[in-house]
Amino acid sequence: MKREEVLKWQRVAREYLDRAGIVLTPTETANIEIADLGLNEYEQTGLALITYINTERVCAKELILMPGQTCPQHFHPPVNGEPGKEETFRCRWGEVYLYVPGDPTPNPKARPPAHRADTYTIWHEIVLKPGDQYTLMPETWHWFQGGPQGAVVSEFSTRSRDEYDLFTDPDISRLPVIED
Repeated sequence: MKREEVLKWQRVAREYLDRAGIVLTPTETANIEIADLGLNEYEQTGLALITYINTERVCAKELILMPGQTCPQHFHPPVNGEPGKEETFRCRWGEVYLYVPGDPTPNPKARPPAHRADTYTIWHEIVLKPGDQYTLMPETWHWFQGGPQGAVVSEFSTRSRDEYDLFTDPDISRLPVIED
């Protein structure tokens, strides 16, 4: 992704955070990560995030999704003998559709990108609205999508090691590459 695109999407993410009443410092605003997952289709697949803290024990982030934007199916594997990440999502603004293992939900609200639909295999739907939260245990496959207005979701978790995340879509690269 080109730097000018990253700056554009950082501004959009900042607008969503403003709607949610979430205050960031200028340094945090400049460090909003735009994760296009190497697909170059950010408006469909990806998310913006800001990491407040990520230590050996805890992590806190804000996740920003535009309407219909999807964070694709993945899980957080064990790393160096430690269990995968346990995480709690708490919806702050908008609506997010979270999918986890379980009985498939008839008529789910989310629609993954059609050209990648075969990489989405779990369909048990959890709808999160402002104030709702859901905890994912380590090594749980999941994916999520922003609702009609998009969403801002706070994530509280154990240590985050995003570079080790495993995706069902083989075309994904988790860490962003920014071109000047």
